[in-house]
Amino acid sequence: MLTNLHRLSDSCPLLSALTRACVVLVLLATNLPGQENSTVSNSTERNETVSSHTAPNGTSVRVATFNVSLYGKKSGEILTRLSDQDDLQAKRIASIVQTVRPDVLLINEIDYAPDGRVAKLLNKNYFAVAQENLQSDGSSEPQETSSLQPMDYPYVVSLPSNTGIDSGLDLNSDGETGTPNDAWGFGVYPGQYAMTLLSRYPIDVKAIRTFQEFLWKDLPGALRPTDPKTGQPYYDDATWAKLRLSSKNHADIPVIVSGVTLHALVSHPTPPVFDGPEDRNGCRNHDEILFWEHYVDGDSTAGAKSWMVDDQGIVGGLKAGEAFVVMGDLNSDPVDGDGRQDAIAKLLARSSDAPAPSSRGGELASVDSKSAQDGNPANDTAMFGRNGNMRVDFVLPGKTPNVSIKSSGVFWPAESDPRSQWLRATDHRLVWVDLILNGTER
Repeated sequence: MLTNLHRLSDSCPLLSALTRACVVLVLLATNLPGQENSTVSNSTERNETVSSHTAPNGTSVRVATFNVSLYGKKSGEILTRLSDQDDLQAKRIASIVQTVRPDVLLINEIDYAPDGRVAKLLNKNYFAVAQENLQSDGSSEPQETSSLQPMDYPYVVSLPSNTGIDSGLDLNSDGETGTPNDAWGFGVYPGQYAMTLLSRYPIDVKAIRTFQEFLWKDLPGALRPTDPKTGQPYYDDATWAKLRLSSKNHADIPVIVSGVTLHALVSHPTPPVFDGPEDRNGCRNHDEILFWEHYVDGDSTAGAKSWMVDDQGIVGGLKAGEAFVVMGDLNSDPVDGDGRQDAIAKLLARSSDAPAPSSRGGELASVDSKSAQDGNPANDTAMFGRNGNMRVDFVLPGKTPNVSIKSSGVFWPAESDPRSQWLRATDHRLVWVDLILNGTER
């Protein structure tokens, strides 16, 4: 199926044809303009309006997550839109990326295609093409200036997703099957709302682990949704035995930065809403986040992780001391919103003690929000209309001796900044963190 792309591993256990089509991963070594091979250029300087952080020097790496809302009403729509270089939403997304200039970038909500075509087009036609910069001359109109510098991402992993894959079950108890709510993860078509990781550094493809098919019931202490009126499980035993935990996918993608392996732990849990009094989505969101807490706890006791089996048949979590960063739109504000917040609180406690990424734009935007909130608005990463602004997108490096944070931020220009028009592309904001690996910056 993927004749000119690297597979995850030629030695993966054989699965059924349908299942195998869902779990295949592709690495795209994209030949971008001005790039003769897959070597990462070290010559591009970052935009000083974001940070004085310089280009990669072997130990300092900028990691970012960005929910770009690139989904359509039907399969193939996004592929068609990205086939040229004129899609306004994609151009705005690319402008933000070219301004922040992450070395490792997780994209949430982009269509998945088995051959990676959608991710490849976004990379080639937008990220690798200089976008127009904007600045203010004091007038009310933004002024076009010299173009932004293209971003070259030679390494791209397009992850399959549970979204839109029909379960054959009536998961929302409406008496019907085959609806978007009956997919393993909510979706109108297979591959909707998927994830892609782009990197300027090599990726250890054979070491990628995915947990797309991991069963919810196998998570220790899984929150099985319960009908509060009857006290009975919302899902019957037969359905519960088949449910997948991940609404999209959970993946460990090892990125090799100057000989140091940084594990990018990526996911996009379901929103903890759009359900009923049984709180089935709230329970799932909690447990999707809690999965990473188990994965990184470093417990190597014999048999302690026998339940944690990935799609490749490998057992266990991350080894103690390994450098990692949990990334993605986790759909759980630690203070505000309707989520079960103890899972995200545990993950935050395991992360670095550095201040949370923030922005002046988010702080100012809270003034116009009609929804009261208890969290610090400067840390917000998304605008949810009447539900208010929230912090739901995270880049969380672990507390390991070989990782420290230099700086961080949320790309949220104030409304007076002409670049704020780029924010119309999505209701989420790009979150970035500058990491120093091995504790030393050379």
